[in-house]
Amino acid sequence: MPIYNAPTKDMQFILHDMLNVAASDIPGYADLDRDFTGAILDEAGKIAGQVLAPLNPVGDSQGCVLENGVVRTPDGFKAAFDEVREGGWTGLDMPEEFGGQNMPYIMGITITEMFSAANMAFAMYQGLTHGAASAILVHGSDQQKATYLPKMVSCEWTGTMNLTEPHCGTDLGLMRTRAEPQDDGSFRISGQKIFISAGEHDMADNIVHLVLAKIPGGPEGIKGVSLFIVPKFIVNEDGSLGARNGVSCGKIEEKMGIHGNSTCVMNYDGATGWLLGEEHKGMRAMFTMMNEARIGVGVQGLAQADAAYQNAVAYAHDRLQGRDVTGDKNPDGPADPLIVHPDIRRSLMDQKSFIEGARAFTLWGAQLIDRAHRGKDDEADNMISLLTPVLKGFQTDLGFQMTIQAQQVYGGHGYIEETGMSQFARDARIAMIYEGANGVQALDLVGRKLGLNGGKTVMAFFNLVKDFIKQNEANEALKKGYLDPLKAASKDLQAAGMYFMAEAMKNPNNALAGSNDFMHLFGHVCLGLMWAEMAKASYSALDAGTSDTEFYQSKLATGRYYMARHLPATAMHLARIRSGAEPVMALEAARF
Repeated sequence: MPIYNAPTKDMQFILHDMLNVAASDIPGYADLDRDFTGAILDEAGKIAGQVLAPLNPVGDSQGCVLENGVVRTPDGFKAAFDEVREGGWTGLDMPEEFGGQNMPYIMGITITEMFSAANMAFAMYQGLTHGAASAILVHGSDQQKATYLPKMVSCEWTGTMNLTEPHCGTDLGLMRTRAEPQDDGSFRISGQKIFISAGEHDMADNIVHLVLAKIPGGPEGIKGVSLFIVPKFIVNEDGSLGARNGVSCGKIEEKMGIHGNSTCVMNYDGATGWLLGEEHKGMRAMFTMMNEARIGVGVQGLAQADAAYQNAVAYAHDRLQGRDVTGDKNPDGPADPLIVHPDIRRSLMDQKSFIEGARAFTLWGAQLIDRAHRGKDDEADNMISLLTPVLKGFQTDLGFQMTIQAQQVYGGHGYIEETGMSQFARDARIAMIYEGANGVQALDLVGRKLGLNGGKTVMAFFNLVKDFIKQNEANEALKKGYLDPLKAASKDLQAAGMYFMAEAMKNPNNALAGSNDFMHLFGHVCLGLMWAEMAKASYSALDAGTSDTEFYQSKLATGRYYMARHLPATAMHLARIRSGAEPVMALEAARF
């Protein structure tokens, strides 16, 4: 059975050595001292490793079953969900007035990583509920908040998001689901939604669906879309559950991965729903959930990479294959362990340097979210808006690649289901697709986010990198191994941005053809900045005389690997971007 050990030590390093959260002026951060965060992470790590991880292969092999309109989750899922719920983990960063613990988002995202790494399909039930609750929290009326949030925060009721229909994926303006107004202020919702994660299951008393639909007579296309609360069971005035609503699961999708999560076709047959937010402003309300979900999906890419990596490291230490070309390392055995071979080390360093860099990027992004929401900081809000498609797209693209590299360490055994490596790769694959496919993330980054606030936000990012380099260039050790490569990569990013500005008006395809490369270029610069920040923190700890020199020296070696072996990819991405649209569009559509 695959193993998983929560990376609590690395999380503590990022929270305290790098981000210094307890000294932050963000409301609520003063409580985040090392002992407090350590206790939370340790307890969550135990649940992830001891409760959720053993159920991961169970969920993969059993999947979910639809019986007489009811979805049965895999063996052990309901008991585990009860344990997570009873421990208060579902409401960690939700408001106290609705039963949450009101901790900063940065703590919630660390738990999300652990639970997703241990059992991604299971963690989605909680994660989707959190997103739906967040949308109601921001856009709901006082009555809607009082009716739904206490039960959703506790996960006694779960939540979903219903966007996609059979004939439209990303182009939601084509949707056909209708919402007919009723005299009592409710709406009758009719239509079909597909790919609805956690759409029906047996682990909660009620399921609160957030459904996009069009009110007749509204504007055409996406401007005519509204968002509705459509519960599985109607909630009575006293909070008890009443009649079954006109919503049902018609089918469970047969998927490549995440078998333990019930991905449903949902049928709405005159179901009763209530408007969430304003009429025809559904996308505004849904994007509260979508943006949170996209960051959560970025974490899934990181999490699956880490789970796969941990198992690959263990296998590389145990598996005996061949001899070290520089001399036997296991002279008493028939062969040396895989870990001695340079190509295996290269693969593991690829994985380790991505995972640790992406974890720092994620937690830095979470700190920006807390600064934006708790500190009412518009600049932080703009910055995380810019970085969200990078967090989602880059981290899931690379996360999937790293699960494949971890699988490759096993050789033929990685292709055998009993090792579990196949599941990590199959589960990670969906993260590149849902909550906005990565091609859409790249288009969003280039088409919308670069021009955010007239380009001021991306310039603020450039200046952030430039200021960090300038403030630390007197540190020779940091300069050679980290700052010089970061400066070169940042210049590549700025050059790509200037190319888009110059070419977009003349030929928009030049920008769009380079969007995927730009997203990856941006991602590498972000991880380069994170590694430079972590290196600075590591040098400081060593200079202060830490007793754990091995941890910090390992951190520095891993960072130098990323800067030397991965950050130079920015030059390749820039060259591709500058080639423009001509090589991409040269072949006529009929000739494919």
